[in-house]
Amino acid sequence: MQSIIRTLPLNAGIYQYFDCHGKLLYIGKAKNLKNRVKSYWRLTPELMPNPTLSHRLIKMLSEVVSLEYIVVESEEDALILENSLIKQLKPKYNILLRDDKTYPYICIDESEKFPRFEITRKIIKGKNITYYGPFPSGAKVLLDALYEVYPLVQKKSCIKGKKVCLFHQIGKCLAPCENKITTQEYAKIVKDAKESIIRRQNLLEALSDRMMLLASQERYEEAAKLRDAQQTIASLTLFSSLDTASLENCDAITIFASHDRGVILKLFIRNGKVISSDHSFFRFNEFYDPSEAYTQAIISAYQPYTPDVPSSIIVAHPFESMDEISLLLSKKLNKKITITNPQRGYKARIIDLALTNAKELLNQKSRLQDNNIESKLATIFELQELPYRIEIFDNSHHQGEASVGGMVVWDEGDWGKDSYRRYILEAKDEYGQMRELLSRRISDFGENPPPNLWILDGGAAQLNLARELLKDAGVNIDVIAIAKEKIDAKAHRAKGAARDTIYTANDKFSLLSTDERLHFVQKLRDEAHRYAIGFHRQKKRKIMIQSQLLEKKGIGKATLAKLLNHFGSFEAIYDASFEDIAAITNEKIANIIK
Repeated sequence: MQSIIRTLPLNAGIYQYFDCHGKLLYIGKAKNLKNRVKSYWRLTPELMPNPTLSHRLIKMLSEVVSLEYIVVESEEDALILENSLIKQLKPKYNILLRDDKTYPYICIDESEKFPRFEITRKIIKGKNITYYGPFPSGAKVLLDALYEVYPLVQKKSCIKGKKVCLFHQIGKCLAPCENKITTQEYAKIVKDAKESIIRRQNLLEALSDRMMLLASQERYEEAAKLRDAQQTIASLTLFSSLDTASLENCDAITIFASHDRGVILKLFIRNGKVISSDHSFFRFNEFYDPSEAYTQAIISAYQPYTPDVPSSIIVAHPFESMDEISLLLSKKLNKKITITNPQRGYKARIIDLALTNAKELLNQKSRLQDNNIESKLATIFELQELPYRIEIFDNSHHQGEASVGGMVVWDEGDWGKDSYRRYILEAKDEYGQMRELLSRRISDFGENPPPNLWILDGGAAQLNLARELLKDAGVNIDVIAIAKEKIDAKAHRAKGAARDTIYTANDKFSLLSTDERLHFVQKLRDEAHRYAIGFHRQKKRKIMIQSQLLEKKGIGKATLAKLLNHFGSFEAIYDASFEDIAAITNEKIANIIK
């Protein structure tokens, strides 16, 4: 490795450190690869870590046995590549942060005669279009509340109608379709609704009045929905009452870490008011680097498709790459972006409030998680990090027919159903199906980064398969497998009684059937099984219907089996050419199909 360090180029790029097992330890970026990497080491009389470095880095470097690097054209490219590879490969000593999604906005186009509020994730420039947000959560609840309180045009189709509908009859619309309200009167309602989006106390009071009315009419279910909506709207932002004299737009980002957890808190300030907030937690350990954390958080949060990015981003702590990231974002977003660490004025007050709440969120999380089930899993199975996001896999087939796979997700204490995925598989045996299923998920890591933990339905063979595939991909995540207890050669699934076996990289566990950790893993495995078998049944029904249709046209079961074995699916059979089908069967069959 010493000879590689001596001959490193002076270009920008990224470098990767590996241990004696070829496991990726760390990914870093550099404006000058040679100078950056050499700063870690003393090259004479023998290669050793630079003793002036932090304990964190010295510990990491003591495990390093090899180095690889990639040259890029600029430091900006190095920043982007570093961020992308960290997400995909999850190196042991890099800070691993969650991905940010595109947040929704509420918008209204007042160039229309009777405009409506809508949810959008895309910003379209227009003189009369107003956007409110972003809203990391609760956007639909807020929108529904507007339509509950204010008599706006309820549906797009309403204004196209020529006579009043049910909404007018129940008092939720003033029937502009029959000219029962003028555009001037409607504009006053829109103005009040717009004010309520920013000053939500007006909306909350109106919802409370509406809830009491419904309760007095014994319409308790509707009243309960409004109560839940109130709670969601009230919690949309930590500082809904914060007002500043400035009308400036900016985003505030605070990262705070303590003990074994960290939190990223974002505040979205529009026209001098904090209109919404968002936060996410990450696992904090001795290898935490604030500069790396801020770099990842900001690059992930702002992409070319991110709508309505303000020109000013304020952060709670100065960090190493502030100027470089400002330039990078300015180029990516085609507008000047500044990243600053304010020390005085109203922006400093926003940062102080953000830090206060970040600490409180972390304290609250610690109180809740000290005894939570994810922490217990991390302890007993010796996981690298707290499994706040878990992906669970199962496959299903019937004698190799209708082979499918399912992936379900446990995310921050609940099912992440938006992240569930179904896979149509070609392999006929269970081992081959699991290989195909996991390989396809790994190929998607670039778009959807890996979780903290994989759980597989199976035993040691499936566990070793997954670890082999991850190793080949250079990805560091924990894997466990759960094998069903067998009674008389049949799987025993009785909840609270089945003593399934759990396999990890280093051990095998036969927990008591009453153990809550076993119950939790069983619950995750059973959800994956339910999801996979549901898809299998759906596909099998489709196959049966298509088989029956072809049989009615004169294609026998043996011929159909031959076609399916060759082409793999009905879709592939229908897409195949006349010549290809005739080559497998004959021209008569090809004529029937084509």
